Amino acid sequence: MLVGSGLELKEVCSRRQISLQAEVAPNLPYDVWNSRKLRGELMTGKRVVVADDLTPVLSAVAKILDKSFDVVGMVTNGQTALDSTLALKPDLVILDISMPGMSGIEVAKELRRCESSAKIIFLTVHQDSDILATCLAAGGLGYVVKVLMDTDLIPAMHEALADRVFVSRFSYPPDVPDRKT
Repeated sequence: MLVGSGLELKEVCSRRQISLQAEVAPNLPYDVWNSRKLRGELMTGKRVVVADDLTPVLSAVAKILDKSFDVVGMVTNGQTALDSTLALKPDLVILDISMPGMSGIEVAKELRRCESSAKIIFLTVHQDSDILATCLAAGGLGYVVKVLMDTDLIPAMHEALADRVFVSRFSYPPDVPDRKT
């Protein structure tokens, strides 16, 4: 780390952003990228980075968002999620909680430390009110359960863009803080 180097946190975050500017090409499945490119829809709507360690989930999210959002990055681990978000400066970042390297919660905390303006949505299998509370405390505005992503992800993203909290309905009645559906 840069302990004792005299650099402040803003400078460290800024240097990380500059060093990653070359990595801005989207990492979309070819069929999604090509269809959007041909339709001229690459830069319409809000920009999104998606992070999940499961490739099938990344593909499913890209297809859900294809007509409403511009997916500018898809990554499979926490450190790359952090780096991509700082470099690409998306409007939204969708984070899986359990990823290699850094958890989605750790990524969210670091994004807040670096003063990223990206709105954070957690996409997870966890239906746990304690984890939910931790995600909200880390700066998350959305908490979407993966089995409900077809119906809940886009509404959660719109709520986050309006600075409102969205939480998927759990399949059992938890004690959920600040719940909106």
